[in-house]
Amino acid sequence: MARQLRAEQTRATIIGAAADLFDRHGYESTSLSEIVAHAGVTKGALYFHFAAKEDLAQAIMEIQCRTFRRLVRDLDGRGCSSLEALLRLTFGMTRLCEEEPVLRAGLRLATTGVPVRPPLRHPFTEWREIATSRLLNAVRQSDVHPDIDVDSVAHTLVCSVVGTRVVSGTLEPAGRQPRRLAEMWYILIRGVVPVTRRARYLTLTSRLERETGAARPVR
Repeated sequence: MARQLRAEQTRATIIGAAADLFDRHGYESTSLSEIVAHAGVTKGALYFHFAAKEDLAQAIMEIQCRTFRRLVRDLDGRGCSSLEALLRLTFGMTRLCEEEPVLRAGLRLATTGVPVRPPLRHPFTEWREIATSRLLNAVRQSDVHPDIDVDSVAHTLVCSVVGTRVVSGTLEPAGRQPRRLAEMWYILIRGVVPVTRRARYLTLTSRLERETGAARPVR
């Protein structure tokens, strides 16, 4: 049992070191030797758990996928409206990306064309499907105009969330991200939510922005 625990801890240490380097320097610019040195393990320990750098990338994206699905399940269990759940999901992922280098690395890997091996699906495909499902429910709940093109809005939403993260992360301090996400939502809400429902979701966006910003860890 102790040996198994040490092996699990070593594996987690290697993943954390790889994620930190992938996030800061990129996948292609990071070597296995650098990961070994950053993790403080031997090459043998790394190869015991991961045969190649691609396996590390896969492990990181699997963690990102599990985290996203867990957040979706948690929100589904709270009984909030579909549009509120979608709002909270985007701000929740923003907060988690600030807290967890593995999730930041997963997003960077997803945006740089690193292959995703089955049975894992590309995260953007899954995010778009979740957005589509929530928007369809929001139409049924009268929180979104019934004549919108749901697929197009879902695609635009995912592109906007990812793009906001990438651009803000490159050009601005990390603390600016919740504000940029809120700005995106202000535009989207005014475009797809009926006038009678807008105040609720604009207010919710402002509150989530404040909460996410206040919860941002110092890095």
